[in-house]
Amino acid sequence: MKATPPAPDPTIRMESIPLPARDGYPLIAQRYLAPGPAKGNLIVAGATGVQQRFYRRFAEYAACQGFNVLTLDYRGIGQSKPASLKGFAMSYLDWASLDLAAAVDLLRQEPLPLYWVGHSFGGHAIGLLPNHEAIAACYSLGCGAGWSGWMSKTEALKVRLLWTLVLPPIVAWKGYMAWSLLGMGDDLPLDVYRQWRRWCTYPHYYFDDPAMAHVAELYAQVRTPCLFATSVDDPWSPPRSRDAFVKSYRNAPLTRLDLRPPAGGKPLGHMGYFRDSSQPLWDDILHWLLSHGPAPVAP
Repeated sequence: MKATPPAPDPTIRMESIPLPARDGYPLIAQRYLAPGPAKGNLIVAGATGVQQRFYRRFAEYAACQGFNVLTLDYRGIGQSKPASLKGFAMSYLDWASLDLAAAVDLLRQEPLPLYWVGHSFGGHAIGLLPNHEAIAACYSLGCGAGWSGWMSKTEALKVRLLWTLVLPPIVAWKGYMAWSLLGMGDDLPLDVYRQWRRWCTYPHYYFDDPAMAHVAELYAQVRTPCLFATSVDDPWSPPRSRDAFVKSYRNAPLTRLDLRPPAGGKPLGHMGYFRDSSQPLWDDILHWLLSHGPAPVAP
């Protein structure tokens, strides 16, 4: 998931803040503050191996539209990584149950509606949050089940080669998933690599893993309105991969949306949702969140 960070917008005030996770792990987050009265708080929950700085342009845009936006680097990623990933122990699910949960804990204390925009893993994370009831509405992009069988034949071959031939020797050599060597994203802890690789062998991700039987009930508890959008040209999370995963949100008001790149425009793929060319999509996201959140209070 190679990501190029955008240049900052000097008109938006940004604060770098320490964010202790629920277990005390020190995370670094960024807050982008609306220049006037805020319509709500917004958490941007990023994808696996993508640093928070990639979402800066979207965060600045949302701030200009009246949202106070929070992004964060999960433990082991970006500004929240330890001195060395070798020997760093964690569960992939910590990013949701401990890291993102702490972001929800922080913002739910403020007298504003709390909204969620998820990218890939950020759409998975909603069902893993112990405090998801605090979120008014969720809009996720590029969220899928990870199984290569849902992908095109060409992409499936690439992914299988990545998991079986390319990554294992790199991981054995470095002691962690040195994804940056391939130019595909931030390096990942060993435990994340092992769990991710295992779950991607199942058509319905960890819902098919016998060791993860408890997860289905967690997702069944979600009642928050959720929209899951994916582009038809997303190589990793095409619509049928999304559908295989999001059916786990069986008790939530759920909307599925297939996106199509504009004619003659740039492809969306798996990362284009948050590039500058997707500003019309950003307008749709923010409008949908507001329309599915609490009714505004009359002055």
